[in-house]
Amino acid sequence: MRRFLRPVFRLALLLLVVALLLPPAVIAAYRVVPPPVSSLMVWRLAEGYGLDRAWRPLEEISPHLPRAVVAAEDNFFCRHRGVDWAAMGEAIEGLLAGERTRGASTISMQLAKNLFLWPERSYTRKVLELVLTFKLETILPKDRLLEIYLNVVEWGPGIYGAEAAAQRYFDKPAARLTQLEAALMATALPNPLQRSLSQPSSAMLQRAAVYRQRIGQLGPLLDCLPVPAK
Repeated sequence: MRRFLRPVFRLALLLLVVALLLPPAVIAAYRVVPPPVSSLMVWRLAEGYGLDRAWRPLEEISPHLPRAVVAAEDNFFCRHRGVDWAAMGEAIEGLLAGERTRGASTISMQLAKNLFLWPERSYTRKVLELVLTFKLETILPKDRLLEIYLNVVEWGPGIYGAEAAAQRYFDKPAARLTQLEAALMATALPNPLQRSLSQPSSAMLQRAAVYRQRIGQLGPLLDCLPVPAK
């Protein structure tokens, strides 16, 4: 058993060192340069999926979309520094009680995973994800974090970013997404390979309605996000 654990420990240590030393320069470049590709895109290509993406600056994405995404995935995005410790604590308590709980990953944590790591869950990946999340939050401002996230997040098989998703599912640019369309897109994020925006289920439509209502309830918690024109 010890012989088996030694190489595993060495690998985990090596990955941690890489996470600590390599990404800062890369992340700093991402302040001004769009990420050319994410590790998730490479992973999906290896699985046989395509690659449909088109970068759009935040001002060319409908303000409804970031608000819907924050309402769905990370209500305290504008307030925390990468980790929602309250949600993390609740998730741990649920696991210890034997309950099935949804992960407490913030938008920043999801971005760290998508950009640099792999999709399969493991304790090693989670540690690296936390390290990279703190680096992202330290180096990049909130609006840039959100801009990169909305341009690299997976929205279906081989579909990445708001523009590609808006064109594929609604035949329009991301800048013209309505509140309902944005809320529907947010419903797919927890499992974009399973939840189809081409044929949204009744559960997805119900979640979209909940997210639209939640946006109005969050109020000042959305103060770092773009505001829709009246």
